[in-house]
Amino acid sequence: MAINYIPLDKDKHKDLKIIPRIDLEFSKETHLAAATIREFAHLASTMPVVFIEDPTNKNIHTVAMLGVDQNVNLFWAEDRWQGPHVPLNIQRYPFDIRPDGDKLGVFFDENSHLVADEGEALFTEDGEPTEFLKNRQQFLAELANSEMLNQRFVKRVVELDLLENVQIGIQYQDGTARNVTGIMSIDEKKLNELDDAVILELHKAGFLGAMYAIMMSLAQLNRLVELSNKGDKPIRTVQIRPVPKEGEEEKPKA
Repeated sequence: MAINYIPLDKDKHKDLKIIPRIDLEFSKETHLAAATIREFAHLASTMPVVFIEDPTNKNIHTVAMLGVDQNVNLFWAEDRWQGPHVPLNIQRYPFDIRPDGDKLGVFFDENSHLVADEGEALFTEDGEPTEFLKNRQQFLAELANSEMLNQRFVKRVVELDLLENVQIGIQYQDGTARNVTGIMSIDEKKLNELDDAVILELHKAGFLGAMYAIMMSLAQLNRLVELSNKGDKPIRTVQIRPVPKEGEEEKPKA
């Protein structure tokens, strides 16, 4: 059944109950997950974190790579999550925080199997949030705050022209090959050429560490290779390289 988020309403949903457990199976067909600056350090030790551009509005976003093929989450296998860290944007399920009128509101997936007759109530008899809901609201508020900081981070990265297009060359065990394009990372050469005053500004804002976490996270492509062995399309090797700029010739593959 398709995911369908609707606003949480204390009158309409006064009797709503949620099974109190984290459900990650819903993400099994998600190969990219939104990631925010406050979790980069953790995610970078488990999965690649990259920048992508939304083709509809040209906005730049940071995402964690859960796989290299559309609709395939390599971290979900054998009915469990294969790794120590899970992006917060996945942990929040079945809740979400979204614009609701002129403010942010709590939404939930009305089709989730975590919505049940038994479980944790969301509202008291007086219509007030229960402790369970308060904890989820706090989690969502922290996620929203991290996303706002992340937007400032991305804006500064773009202003400083620090992004470079990269592509991932993939060779599968069956002999087929393809390139994953449309992703960006930090151009380390440009970063190192910044003025000392700008470097200090980035450090104080917490942005410098985030940039290095993103660059280091690309090493986790090897983890995706390892995880692919549990799936239907095992990967033999991956190779990451800059996308040649217009007018440049692509260097021969090793």
